[in-house]
Amino acid sequence: MTQAALQFVTPLTFQALSGYPVQTDLLTPEADYAMGHIELARWADVLLIAPATANVLAKLSHGLADDLLSTLYLVAECPVYVAPAMNQAMWHKPVTQQNLKRLQQHGVILIGPESGEQACGDIGFGRMSEPTSICQQIMSESCSRILLGKKILITAGPTREAIDPVRYITNRSSGKMGYALAAAAVAAGAEVTLVSGPVALTAPPAAHTLNVETAAQMYATVMQQVQHCDIFIAAAAVADYTPQEGQPSKIKKQAEQTTLILLKTQDILAAVAALPNAPFSVGFAAETDDLEKHALDKLQRKRVNMIAANWVGREQGGFESDQNALQVFWKNGQHAIAMMDKAQLAEQLIHLIAAQFHKE
Repeated sequence: MTQAALQFVTPLTFQALSGYPVQTDLLTPEADYAMGHIELARWADVLLIAPATANVLAKLSHGLADDLLSTLYLVAECPVYVAPAMNQAMWHKPVTQQNLKRLQQHGVILIGPESGEQACGDIGFGRMSEPTSICQQIMSESCSRILLGKKILITAGPTREAIDPVRYITNRSSGKMGYALAAAAVAAGAEVTLVSGPVALTAPPAAHTLNVETAAQMYATVMQQVQHCDIFIAAAAVADYTPQEGQPSKIKKQAEQTTLILLKTQDILAAVAALPNAPFSVGFAAETDDLEKHALDKLQRKRVNMIAANWVGREQGGFESDQNALQVFWKNGQHAIAMMDKAQLAEQLIHLIAAQFHKE
């Protein structure tokens, strides 16, 4: 219970109703090293925050840890659920929605809220879902942890290939799809390792994140980690070429023309798929034309299990967007996922990958 909750109900009441002790303090002298919050986080299979006020959501989304609840969230490696409860005006405030979106990107699962009459007399969204409904969803989600115990390696974001200390070659990838896949895989029960290029995103707390910059660094890191994984998802937009020789100092603007010699980078997806005991390998294909043709060619040529193809260079979806649509191909099969938020898209793709993985 938070200090605010104590203003409404006493710990003794909760303890009498539940039959279990109630924790209220961050530091507990009777616990080992007074670190009761660490013990609680390790003990829990699921962390449910209900009701989750606008204040709590804001604290969690920004990583604050000034009480037992917020510290538990940062320490917990189990699935986290929040059941928001607040005034309808608070719920619709852009900053509240931004906080919720950030939490979902971190892998937090949202339950509710519902629309109805509120304590202040207002009617609208913000009413906490009924306890029975919350429990049903948690039990349902727990039963659908389709990748429980599986180890998944995911690449995300772009790479940067240095021309000189100032300039580099890169692409428009934001990393949003790869990070959404990492969050969805964590929610599905997987142990996730995320190899990320330079992005402005926060990785799911439960994922083990390894940051790299160049295609060569990403290749080396993946090959180092891939021996330990069951599924490999290559969502990163790795540079196809890198400068033959990066200059040690800034290239001055002098000649009317200049020549930059580029060398082909190592193909990470093909290298993983060619391993003797290759994991179930999933690649991405970002295309501006002939999407199905190029995706099927990549599927066969690189000998991977699945290819998730999407259009780029269009008004909706693709690089730098919060939305996307996918056409997913595998041997003797395909499935289209309509345009939607990347967090939802990632959940559907993870379920599709899990279904094909279990068939292999």
